[in-house]
Amino acid sequence: MSSDASSKPAVTEVVVAQWPRPRGYANGTVGVGRTLHVAGQIGWMPDGSFPSADLIAQFALALDNVLAVVRAAGGAPEHIASMTVFVTEIETYRARASELGPIWRDRLGRHFPAMALVAVTALVEPQAKVEILAVAHLPPAS
Repeated sequence: MSSDASSKPAVTEVVVAQWPRPRGYANGTVGVGRTLHVAGQIGWMPDGSFPSADLIAQFALALDNVLAVVRAAGGAPEHIASMTVFVTEIETYRARASELGPIWRDRLGRHFPAMALVAVTALVEPQAKVEILAVAHLPPAS
């Protein structure tokens, strides 16, 4: 993680007493700083091409694209407070969910924002199988 160890985190998890600890996400987060709303990012390259039709590969690239926007705004992965993931193939997602862990850890480490997963019939781009919408709380601008 890239945040300064001497500073407070921009995003902290909300823990509800007597609730089991969620695995791979937070039930809620509290953020401080500038708020960044990241538009839905899909698994395509900057030139508009899709290098893969595979849902898991598209998830990885969509997450990379979210992180590119966060970094361009001066943030880091740990500043992401929430994400909504839209998928067109929910059964594929469920069957291959174990493949997402390494992708997640490689990009976000042990940071788990508040999350929602939504199954949809289609996305605006016909080749897209996943779209990720995010909100981040960034440190003050320098």
